[in-house]
Amino acid sequence: MSAGSYLTIARDTQAETEARRSRFLCTLERVEDEDAARAVVDRLRRAHHDARHHCSAFVLGPPGGGQVVRSSDDGEPSGTAGAPMLEVLRGHGLADVVAVVTRWFGGTLLGAGGLVRAYGDAVRAAVDEAGTLRRGLLRELALEVGHDVAGRVESDLRGRGVVVLDTAYGAAVTLRLGVPPAEEDAVHALVAELSGGAAEALVVGERWVDLR
Repeated sequence: MSAGSYLTIARDTQAETEARRSRFLCTLERVEDEDAARAVVDRLRRAHHDARHHCSAFVLGPPGGGQVVRSSDDGEPSGTAGAPMLEVLRGHGLADVVAVVTRWFGGTLLGAGGLVRAYGDAVRAAVDEAGTLRRGLLRELALEVGHDVAGRVESDLRGRGVVVLDTAYGAAVTLRLGVPPAEEDAVHALVAELSGGAAEALVVGERWVDLR
C-alpha cells in the first residue's frame, strides 16, 4: 500500500457470532475522530444495556506517526478483547473505523484463549460483511475558466480520468480538481492543452477522498 492511500470500510454493518452460548454482536462504523468513535461506544452501551461488556477498538487517520489507535477490554480480562479486536482492524489495514463488540454472557466461562478467539472472530465477521474501499490523498487544484468553455473543459478533464471535486459559478467558473501528487505535472500539461495555454491550475491544498 502506498503512503498516499489506505483502506477503510465500505459501509457500516453489524455481525453476530456465538461461542459456547455467549453472543457477540460486532458493530463496525466509519468515524472521523476520537469523539465520534467514543459516541458510537456510548450509543451502543445505552442501546444494549442488558449486555455485560461493550469492548471496543478504533484506528483513526492515515498510516503514519499521527494515527490514533485505542482499545478497551471493558471489564474482560486484560488483553482478551480490545487487543485482538484491534489486531483484526490493523491486520486488514483499516483506518477511520471503530469496532464495538457487545457480549451477552451465556453462562460458560471461555477462558483467556477462548475470549481472544471470540472477540477476534466477531470483528472478522463484521469486516467481511462491511467490505473495504480505498482512500487516496489528492492534491487539490483550482482551475478558473470562462463560462463559454467551462462545460467543454470539465467534460474533457473527466474524460481523461481527472477527478472534478467541485464546480463553482461566479464571474468565472472555478473547477476544483483532485489529483494524485504523482500525476500533477501531467494534469498541468493537460490543462494547458485544453485551454490553449490560457488557463493555469493552482494548488490550493490536499484532501483524503474515497476512491470508487
